Amino acid sequence: MKKVLFILGELDDDDIDWILETATREEIAVGTVLIHEGQPISNLYILLEGTLAVRTVATGDREIAHLTSGEVVGEMSFIDTRPPSATVLAKEPSLVLSLPRQQLATKLRQDIGFASRFYRALAVFLSSRLRVTVKQLGLGSDAEIDEDELPLDELARDAKDNVALAKTRLDWLMRRLKGS
Repeated sequence: MKKVLFILGELDDDDIDWILETATREEIAVGTVLIHEGQPISNLYILLEGTLAVRTVATGDREIAHLTSGEVVGEMSFIDTRPPSATVLAKEPSLVLSLPRQQLATKLRQDIGFASRFYRALAVFLSSRLRVTVKQLGLGSDAEIDEDELPLDELARDAKDNVALAKTRLDWLMRRLKGS
């Protein structure tokens, strides 16, 4: 399941409007590095179109994951304020929604309802990612971490309830962004 669905399923329409007003659309050329491992980031990204590669120094700069439309990038460093643990670059021409870290942090401090919904969404999808990773670790040390999909039957009941709404919101969001 795409990570952005966790967020869109938790946020309300006013929250999404704020994100659209605050974030900017950025076209990313092939090979462009969005996030450098070990270097602080200034934006949280939602991948709208294209494919991004995730690489780490620890794996000899080998690709450990690929991200497609609907993925959120930079969330771990946003949460713990530590430098990124991987490099993320465009494998093909891509389009991202770039949300400035400082503006998001200010919104989270000033709007308790938004903060509650946003952090809950992050907690749910980070928990889901950890569950997928733990399963993959059982496959052997050569298994690539691919977090593109999380089966619906593995979601908590309350998260499942939000999936249909989140998919509708993602479709609406994409149509709105493509129109601008």
